[in-house]
Amino acid sequence: MEFTTQHLIALLPLLVTCATIVVVMLAIAWKRHHSWTFGLSVIGLNLALVSILPALKVAPLAVTPMLMVDNFGAYYMALVLAGTLACVTLIHAYLGGESGKGYPGNREEMYLLILLAAAGGLVLVTAQHLAGLFIGLELLSVPVYGLVAYAFFNRRSLEAGIKYMVLSAAGSAFLLFGMALLYADAGSLSFSQLAASGNTLLSQIGIGMMLIGLAFKLSLVPFHLWTPDVYEGAPAPVAAFLATASKVAVFAVLLRLYQMSPATAGGWLNDLLTVIAIASIIFGNLLALLQNNIKRLLGYSSIAHFGYLLIALIASKGLAVEAIGVYLATYVLTSLGAFGVVTLMSTPYSGRDCDALYEYRGLFWRRPYLTAVLTVMMLSLAGIPLTAGFIGKFFVIATGVESGLWWLLGAMVLGSAIGVFYYLRVMVTLFLVEPNLRRHDAELHWAQRAGGIMLLFVALLAFFLGVYPQPLLDLVQHSGLVALAN
Repeated sequence: MEFTTQHLIALLPLLVTCATIVVVMLAIAWKRHHSWTFGLSVIGLNLALVSILPALKVAPLAVTPMLMVDNFGAYYMALVLAGTLACVTLIHAYLGGESGKGYPGNREEMYLLILLAAAGGLVLVTAQHLAGLFIGLELLSVPVYGLVAYAFFNRRSLEAGIKYMVLSAAGSAFLLFGMALLYADAGSLSFSQLAASGNTLLSQIGIGMMLIGLAFKLSLVPFHLWTPDVYEGAPAPVAAFLATASKVAVFAVLLRLYQMSPATAGGWLNDLLTVIAIASIIFGNLLALLQNNIKRLLGYSSIAHFGYLLIALIASKGLAVEAIGVYLATYVLTSLGAFGVVTLMSTPYSGRDCDALYEYRGLFWRRPYLTAVLTVMMLSLAGIPLTAGFIGKFFVIATGVESGLWWLLGAMVLGSAIGVFYYLRVMVTLFLVEPNLRRHDAELHWAQRAGGIMLLFVALLAFFLGVYPQPLLDLVQHSGLVALAN
């Protein structure tokens, strides 16, 4: 194929991200400077976000047989880049300043790893070919192994990194086996050729194996066992990246594959997904009830949230694709806020994150604005009206009603009711007075730093979208997500 200027414009977000990686790497080689590395990463990610606008003007465009830059891909690229940008801001706060207080090792490589993972996410959401999907997924996953184990002075962080690496490799093995079966059936790795090959037993088994591999990455039951341990062991900003940008990219490619493959139209694959969705909703919420560690609680809660998202995936018609776009945007926003509070409470790095629930007792009396942020995030995760999370859940329920998925909706209502209990437990803890218990606390002027400003913006946005969701709905509708469903 002939490569034109239009192809370059379509690839701009990925090219700018890759150029940022090279610049950051050269800057580290020339001189280690934490603030410079942070500044270069933020500038590069912002430029990549802005470059989505010219890319949209030439979309939809197939750039090589592997990548398709369309409105769907552009929307999820924006979500991945925005999530990464927020996590980079949190990393800067978490590692500490230049004064020596904070993380004792090399800090700059953390930015390099997260930028590499973001590039993998961009490849993943624009993939239209199984080889592109695998390259994107591995480019996303491999740097995350290092990120999870980055605080290697902490035994839990090292253990989490090893667990994630081993289980992720097992997921990739299932994925590759499924791809091999699909290739044997269709004679091609292209999504469009897979769609043309029809609904055969081999293609159904292949898609089923791929679903197992992707379910590992999305931590759906019964492939969820790594989630709480990895969330607890990983540095708080890395857990935020895992919960947001990483999972958004995987779910976006799963959605594209599911919409295009005839093997997913009804049949036993839908029944299998229904069982996985109900199990994820019920087990995720029930296990979160037992947690006294806020990062583990958010880990189990994320299992339930992706169970809710499967309802829209199974419905796969009408409002489904739009509902997924809205839900993922609100989920990213809310998770960034929740993990952001944990990050600022643990800032600068001091050997262990402030993740035990008892450490948040009476936070309202010490850091009232930070308490307000965490309260809004918990209400949003619970799906309480006037928060962004309510809008996401409303769309998923509307999709389920439209498709008559009553068993799944029953599980969602039950799961949401259980969820309200443990989210309220976190909120009540914030207002309990417990003298002389403080172990960690956010810095006194946390709201005047980059991480704090970003966190306040996220909280305001979560509230604003709950009250007036129209801008987000317009964005989802104009991004062509609905066109994919047709």
